[in-house]
Amino acid sequence: MTSTAPQPGATVTDAPAPNQPQPPRPRTVDHAIRLHGATIPDEFAWMDQDEADLVEYLTTENQYAEALVASERALEDQLVDEFTARTKQSDITVPTLNGSYWYYTRSVEGLNHALYCRCPAVDETTLPPGAEDGAEVPGEEVLLDGNALVGPQGNFAVGAFKISPNESLLAYSVDGVGDDRHTLRIRDLRVGEDLPDALGHAYFTCAWYPDSRHLLYVRLDEKNRPFQVRLHELGTDAADDAVIWDEPDERFWVLVAATRSQRFMTIRLSSQTESEVLLLDADSRARDPWPVRPRRSGVHYYVEHQTADHGDGRLLVHHTEGEPGRTVDQYDLDTGTWSHFLGAGPDEQITWVTAFEHHVVVNFKRVMTSSVWIIDADETRHEVTFPGDLYNALPASNPRYHTRELRLFHSSPTTPDRVYSVNLDTTGKTLLRERPVMPDPDGRPFDPDDYRAVREWAEGEDGTQIPITVVSRVDLPRDGSAPCVLYGYGAYDRSADMGFSINRLSLLDRGFSYAVAHVRGGGELGSWWHDEGRNVRKKTSIADYLACAHHLVASGWTSHDRLLARGSSAGGLLVAAAMNTDPDAFGGVVARVPFVDPVLSMLDDREPLTVTERDEWGDPADPEQFRYLLSYSPYQNVTERRYPPVLAIASRNDTRVRYQQAAKWVARLRSRATGGPFLLWTDMTSGHRGRTGRYDALRLEARITAWLVRQAEAASTD
Repeated sequence: MTSTAPQPGATVTDAPAPNQPQPPRPRTVDHAIRLHGATIPDEFAWMDQDEADLVEYLTTENQYAEALVASERALEDQLVDEFTARTKQSDITVPTLNGSYWYYTRSVEGLNHALYCRCPAVDETTLPPGAEDGAEVPGEEVLLDGNALVGPQGNFAVGAFKISPNESLLAYSVDGVGDDRHTLRIRDLRVGEDLPDALGHAYFTCAWYPDSRHLLYVRLDEKNRPFQVRLHELGTDAADDAVIWDEPDERFWVLVAATRSQRFMTIRLSSQTESEVLLLDADSRARDPWPVRPRRSGVHYYVEHQTADHGDGRLLVHHTEGEPGRTVDQYDLDTGTWSHFLGAGPDEQITWVTAFEHHVVVNFKRVMTSSVWIIDADETRHEVTFPGDLYNALPASNPRYHTRELRLFHSSPTTPDRVYSVNLDTTGKTLLRERPVMPDPDGRPFDPDDYRAVREWAEGEDGTQIPITVVSRVDLPRDGSAPCVLYGYGAYDRSADMGFSINRLSLLDRGFSYAVAHVRGGGELGSWWHDEGRNVRKKTSIADYLACAHHLVASGWTSHDRLLARGSSAGGLLVAAAMNTDPDAFGGVVARVPFVDPVLSMLDDREPLTVTERDEWGDPADPEQFRYLLSYSPYQNVTERRYPPVLAIASRNDTRVRYQQAAKWVARLRSRATGGPFLLWTDMTSGHRGRTGRYDALRLEARITAWLVRQAEAASTD
């Protein structure tokens, strides 16, 4: 390799205009990858190797970004004030009863991280005093204080958090760096101190056995893949822990849990295309798990256990075989026979099954709306309903198996999040709490009637109707003059459902609409919706996103120069690829921790998660899949055209999407495209999820929002 620009990190170009900040220009190298007859130039390949030089270069990028957005600082501060004013600073989550305690988290004004708490329960229905207004609860025990456990760079994220069956121990893990690697510790809640047991390289799932002395946990390999299940006994050396399962297939991730009935321990093995569930007897601590069903290509399944008055009860198995997402079977553990339990209608998708002692709760989607069925012992089905169809109702925290109460979470784009208590016998609902929205800094109270949410449908290239959820103020004009943010994700079978956001109000009150494009590749309309937008069909997601963009313009929500694209991680790939395809469709693009180089990522087996991800994105070893990846990969397809302004945000401790991807992408935009400006801001201390402190997170969101507002203002001026 030879260098064609000064060493080591970056120089700067001539100023684009007098008195304007100069963009950094990284050095380039003569480097290319040759595969399947294709030559892929990678002039910024040094960024993958020379971390010290890259950090120096990223420092200049951060300085350039700060200088270019200096005029937005006052607006950013104003937005922070708005976010903070509207958010209740000292608050408490709705307490959840588990055993003889109420569990909840509490935030305190001025503190960046939450307190994880519990207090004794008087009975099953009476919430502790103070829970309604967020005050400190009498008899409170602080189990974990995030402000005391925060890492040296300000990060704190709880991984595992499992109370032992005897309620005296807490198995917990904390990520203080942002790299998703944990050490699992055991805290004795009777004295508030950790036991000597420390289980390293742990994933964030674990499960207690009923004896409260043994627990299953999952270890990570060198690529951050959860691959191995171990059994630990308190007070013993972790090096002596028995290996219960060692998954050799790198496509599979491993999770552990106890069934809600406490009868079985489960080991779930899952790839992008199939899964398998293994069971262990929770009472015997047997070390030979047995599969409920052998893994089969293309089939995912999930298992719940329900007890019976006599015998071992039944397993409820929700699977994707046959009609994907529409069937639940049951397996009688006493007779060893399978039978049909539940089927969904043609416009319905079953997403989750939860078993209680006397009822089964099924979470399902009807078109785009999530709700639940409650199924009695005689298999009578009752639906819990709410007004309208632009909402999602999902089971909340429900740790108790022997109960006749269901906690239900309700959200909509215009209504603050709510938690209901639902009587499993009568389906009657009681509102426990609606998240408070405080007045803005001027004292103006929040009124949900000031806002509206609608469902639009764009026509995809193949005629498929693509749903879009749009929220705005009720008085927003539909004449194309208003700015709009279009968010997209479209991967991993995940649904980008739009809930309520306090921070979003600052955009809506400035005359924006906010839209979510529910493109194929996500899970909004079932597993087939995912299959139509992954691997060698990924360009369908990109075309769907552009179809949504053009629909919003054609229907008067906005104009192309006021339409601002936004995506994170896999959504960063979506918006970057859409911008390559049609840069004139957008007035600006925000891409946070963007996955913009799937070609080189899928080629490198040393990278975290590469083998697992190939089922989603494609395997470059296959010539057809390689050529398909290469045809849309954002980094390889930057062209010599005029591009809209771009704000890319990366995180140095990110183990899911390496920060080099955003750096190389922005560098190539500057070297090949015109337009812009193209900004890169790298958080040197956080991971994939960004800053974990709530005030730090507000500051980042304010920075993004300020940039979006300024782009819309610039379009109006032009």
